[in-house]
Amino acid sequence: MGTKNSSSDLVSESRKRRCIKDPVVDSGVVPDECIKIYLVSSKEEVDSVDISPLQDLDLNQFFEEDDKIYGYTELKITIWVSTISFHAYADISFQKKSDGGKGITDLKFCLQKIFGENLIDNKDDFNQTFSTEIGFVKSVVSNGEVLKQNSHGAHGSKKSVSEGDLSDVEVIRIVDIMSVGTLYSRLVPFVLLLIDGSNPIDITDPCWEIFVIVKKKRDEEVDNHVQLLGLAALYRFFHYPNSSRLRLGQILVLPPYQKKGYCRFLLNALTEFAHSEDLYDLTIEEPLDSIQYIRTCIDIERLLAFEPIKTALNSTVLRLKHENLSKKSESSYFGPPPSVTEEVRKSLKINKKQFLQCWEVLTYISLIEGGGDKYMENYKTVISDRVRADIIGKECGNRKKVIDIETEFDEEMSFVMFNGPGNPVEENEKGQEEQMRELVEERMRVIESIAAKVSNSN
Repeated sequence: MGTKNSSSDLVSESRKRRCIKDPVVDSGVVPDECIKIYLVSSKEEVDSVDISPLQDLDLNQFFEEDDKIYGYTELKITIWVSTISFHAYADISFQKKSDGGKGITDLKFCLQKIFGENLIDNKDDFNQTFSTEIGFVKSVVSNGEVLKQNSHGAHGSKKSVSEGDLSDVEVIRIVDIMSVGTLYSRLVPFVLLLIDGSNPIDITDPCWEIFVIVKKKRDEEVDNHVQLLGLAALYRFFHYPNSSRLRLGQILVLPPYQKKGYCRFLLNALTEFAHSEDLYDLTIEEPLDSIQYIRTCIDIERLLAFEPIKTALNSTVLRLKHENLSKKSESSYFGPPPSVTEEVRKSLKINKKQFLQCWEVLTYISLIEGGGDKYMENYKTVISDRVRADIIGKECGNRKKVIDIETEFDEEMSFVMFNGPGNPVEENEKGQEEQMRELVEERMRVIESIAAKVSNSN
């Protein structure tokens, strides 16, 4: 039999219940919201309000399993990265630490995932690197091979880079393995932060080749200071029986120097290098749209001056002017002859896939120059057939089809799926056609933009 609680016991229990608070759950902080990264070229720029942080960085991937920081209140992390030595310093401030059930994130460990040994703990030591490391880039590239561009490549670069800037800019192939390792290890943070989906390359693999674009700067205190503007990493493959292929795996122009023509300058130099080495071809691994755009502009200018394609191009344009493609039930081939494709690869080192995209632009330019606006419907039909073949496949009639079959088991599971001719559901077909139309329109916009860009530069 139980005993009754006295009134004093009830009051004491009530007070205990009031003292117990609900536990504070730490929802975490998104790194992109509390971390700012600045590129600085002098100690005077550190803490300056006149510079802007890097934009569109994916920092979340370096923090915890769910991409958040835990255990800090009012957390702010400011990171300065030197464009002289590529060291980094992080200034971390917060109100307090508290374990809200998720633990406390080790910030230094996470930042070292990005910056590694480049991360300096002391701000004064970081500031000193602007003077002690001023000759770092110059020492790394001093034994490199300066790439020489022909007159056409240099002319193309001058369209984007001013005469004064161009005279001081060089593209250098780093041939010393120790120099490659020293430089690339300091540039890994930029590779991780600024190149989508990239991982550091294995610099011990001799098939990797590193090219840098640098600018010589006049400095009263330092003789011939060299500023690194960007880099490219290319992999050399063997091509049977006695040639090599070069594939561009990573290319980066540092943010302060972007949109000034340096990427074009660098790509031009790589193209000339492939030609001088008599490589089989030069390709780009999964290029971003911006890189593909610049690359195509460069290749179009070279192709316009390449005599062997003119006859084939004129023949294609003539067909577009005299055939009515809207009345044809099957698509016709309006691409370059195989012999021309091979000649372009041999002479200009442009691979087949890239040349086919360039051919579309070349055809468009030739139509426009010949007053062919009235033939543009034919041209759009050709582009539509090309997009359809790329997306769906050349055999557009082959589709997945489901057929019911008799079975002694569960009737709901009695079907067979196979690839074969058949009509899709009407609703899916409408959606697919709408997507196809949008893709064709987007491709036309790119073609028109490239054509205008090339025309304005000539």
